[in-house]
Amino acid sequence: MNKYSQTLVRNIKKQLEIWLNEQELIQHREVYLFLHSIAKTASTIGFTEVGNMASSLVGQLDVNEEREWKKRDLQTFLLPLISIIYHEKLSNVDEIIGRKNELDDKKLILLIDEDTALLMLLKEELEKNHWVVIAVADPERAINYYYDLKPDCVVIDIPMKDKNGLDVLVQLKEKMKQQFIPSIMISSDQSKEVRMKSYKLGADDFIHKPLDIEEFIVRINRQLERKQAIDHVILIDELTRVYNRKYLSQPYDRLISILERRHDSFCMVLIDLDHFKKVNDTYGHITGDEVLATFADTLRSGLRVNDIIIRYGGEKFIILLPEKKSKEAKLLIEKILLEFSNIPFEGNDEEFFCTFSAGIHEVHPSETDLKKNIEITDGALYEAKQAGRNQVKIAAVNSLEVKRKPIHVAIVDDDPIIRTMLEDLISKSKVTEGVTLDIKVFKDGMEFIEAGWHLNTNERYLIILDGMMPRMDGLEVLQKLRGLQYQERFTVLMLTTRKSDHDISRALQLGADDYITKPFKLLELETRLGHLIKRMK
Repeated sequence: MNKYSQTLVRNIKKQLEIWLNEQELIQHREVYLFLHSIAKTASTIGFTEVGNMASSLVGQLDVNEEREWKKRDLQTFLLPLISIIYHEKLSNVDEIIGRKNELDDKKLILLIDEDTALLMLLKEELEKNHWVVIAVADPERAINYYYDLKPDCVVIDIPMKDKNGLDVLVQLKEKMKQQFIPSIMISSDQSKEVRMKSYKLGADDFIHKPLDIEEFIVRINRQLERKQAIDHVILIDELTRVYNRKYLSQPYDRLISILERRHDSFCMVLIDLDHFKKVNDTYGHITGDEVLATFADTLRSGLRVNDIIIRYGGEKFIILLPEKKSKEAKLLIEKILLEFSNIPFEGNDEEFFCTFSAGIHEVHPSETDLKKNIEITDGALYEAKQAGRNQVKIAAVNSLEVKRKPIHVAIVDDDPIIRTMLEDLISKSKVTEGVTLDIKVFKDGMEFIEAGWHLNTNERYLIILDGMMPRMDGLEVLQKLRGLQYQERFTVLMLTTRKSDHDISRALQLGADDYITKPFKLLELETRLGHLIKRMK
């Protein structure tokens, strides 16, 4: 029996002892919530027989019924559950934790549709094909998701109330073309005019509704295979015209070979444009793209021909400087920083300027692992940001502690087993490597809001919210978070039950970043968290 199962059994026994030994009358709502919690938790951790029995018992109760149970009546009612909690043999959940992360093997599909019922249906069907599906009901939010998540395929419904799907396609057209991301339009309008307009605006496929799910999956898969084939041969980032991250290992291995043969050290530089998200939010993504392209041009003009520039992701760039010492590299990057910071940009009829922060690490023969050296360089970059940005820092020589970017994680769930399990999973998962975790657990929404922990810094927060909790449920917490002026700091994953379609629909409307239904597999949850955390890094 694994530790989660042992804890669940211990909690069940403890509650039963209180009710059946100490109390004469038990409130009906307490019984309902007790069984509901067991049903969710037991199914999630593989305690199948207990989970099924608790679900069966809770199905016989009306949550709104006002009554008090007599001790003997409750004991009779719960006897089927009591009789099996001591005999169930469980699979070991611990084996899941630490298992190889499948994040990079799973394709990410972005669904954009204001019809939340259709979103939920398509998400459920597509995820049966082992894809990760992010469903977004707000078209404006979807555009930001596209830039942050870099999906493998985008599916857009054309008829939407507030913003036509073709308008969304227009906004994403150039970006999708640059990154070879296929787009599929779906519509109940089968007219030739709509189909032709979709294709003219850059859509890769058009599928009319009602959808045949089997055919829909085949056509998505065809687009994914096409994208994968293109990705394998393309090493240049179309927007900035520098190398993309797939090329990084080639020049790095070459420099390591030279380092080991001739002991010629080289420098790795990691650059991050300062407050770039604010540029996109304030002036739009087209202006943001202009900033990125101009920055790449500035790098090219300021570096040598044999220096390697790589767009590592978003607004992050890696530069490899052969035969450079750290102090020389610092002077060079500071010169480029000065030049770039004096370039004027225009957006919304106003002029603005941009800067960047950089970390430098001089690579030596004693440490040649690429991942480790990126972490060390990223630590120096983090120091530059903490010191006020718009500056360059050199990584400390032989530093034992790599400074990592912090990510704050809140687990808000009334079930102590779920809280413990999630905290354990997140703290040990491969998806959180390279960051410093700050994990807090809260027993309900009210405790989370009253603590004010999520207001302590202007850094990013991942909030995992249970949908059904006493005092204040997950939807109320989500609504409060999205009502804050700086709500973009919060990435929210909702935990729901399969029977709460209305709550899922409401969560999507309120701006939940993703949801997962209970019972869920821990590996599936880990993959979902991986994509969300990747977006936050």
